[in-house]
Amino acid sequence: MLVFTLPITVAVSFTNQGWLTFLPLLYAFFIIPLLELFFKPDAKNASAAELEIRKADKLYDYLLYAVVPVQYGFLVWFLFAVGDSGLNVWDLAGRISGFGLMCGVLGINVAHELGHRATKHEQLMAKTLLLTSQYMHFFIEHNRGHHKHVSTKEDPSSARKNEILPAFWIRSVFTGYASAWRLENERLRRKKQGLFSLNNEAFRFLLIQLLLLVLIGVLFSVMVLFFYVLAATFGFLLLETVNYIEHYGLQRQKVSEFRYENASPKHSWNSNHVVGRLMLFELSRHSDHHYKASKKYQLLEHHEDSPQMPTGYPGMIILALLPPLWFWVMNKRTEKWGSNS
Repeated sequence: MLVFTLPITVAVSFTNQGWLTFLPLLYAFFIIPLLELFFKPDAKNASAAELEIRKADKLYDYLLYAVVPVQYGFLVWFLFAVGDSGLNVWDLAGRISGFGLMCGVLGINVAHELGHRATKHEQLMAKTLLLTSQYMHFFIEHNRGHHKHVSTKEDPSSARKNEILPAFWIRSVFTGYASAWRLENERLRRKKQGLFSLNNEAFRFLLIQLLLLVLIGVLFSVMVLFFYVLAATFGFLLLETVNYIEHYGLQRQKVSEFRYENASPKHSWNSNHVVGRLMLFELSRHSDHHYKASKKYQLLEHHEDSPQMPTGYPGMIILALLPPLWFWVMNKRTEKWGSNS
C-alpha cells in the first residue's frame, strides 16, 4: 500500500500554495532517498511456499487495478487544479510536477506491469493508464521491441556507456516511437493489412491520444491543455530516466552474425533497496523481470549474478541528472559486467 502515499502528497499539492505544492517532489527525491540510507538492501528471496501463497493472493492484482481509478481521478482533479487563475508560476510548477510524478510512478509503472499480463482486461487497463501520459506506443515497443533487444545497440531504451541522460532522452523517445510504428507495420504486412487503418494499434493509439488532447482543450482551455502536456512529458521522461538507469552500459554479446546471447539477470541493473521496491511494485528487481517477463511483480527474486545499483531508484535518478558524478559512480561498475560504449 506504500505506493498510495504518493497520491496523498499530490492531494496536498493540489489544495495548497507555496512550498507545499512541491511536496510530491520532496517526498520522492528527498525523503525516500533519505529513508533508503537507513534501510539496508534486502536480497532475501521468498521460499517456495511463500511464493505459492503470493501467486494465489488476488490482493496483489487488486492493488494494481485500484491505480486506474486513482490515476484518472487525479487527472480530472489536476485539470481543475491548474485552471485556478490565482496561482503563480511556482504553484503551477509544483502541481504540474506532482501530477507528472503520478503519471510516471503510478500510470506508466503499473501499465508496465499490467502490459505483461496475458488477459485482455489487464492489457486494456495498461493502455488506459498509458493514455494519461500520452505514451500508449510504449505498450507495443516495450513488449515486442525492448524485451527482445534489451542491452544491445538495437534497443532505444538501453543506455550506452558515457551517454548523458538528455541525449538518451532524445534518442529513446523518438526512436522508441518509430520502433512501435515499425513493429506494427511488420505485423500488418504479414497479415496483408494496411498501415494507416484501425487495425494498426499505433495508429489507434495516436487517434485516442489526440482525442483526449482535443477534449481537454475544449472542455477546459488551451492553457490547461498546455499544463497537462507538460505533466505528461514529465511522466514519460521519468520513465525514460528509469530506462536509462536500468540498463546503462550493459551489453549482450553476439553469438553469431544474426543473434545475441540470451538476456539474463546480468543484463539489467538491480536494486534490493526496500523502500524503492515497495514504492514501485518491485520494479527495481529488474534483473529477474527481464529474465522472465511474465512473472508477476510479487514473485520477482534476487539473482546473485545480477549487477547491483549503489542505491534505490529515486537516488539513482538524482545521480543520473548529474553526469560527471554518474559516470564516476557507474562506469567502474560496468567494467565488471561489460559495457556497450
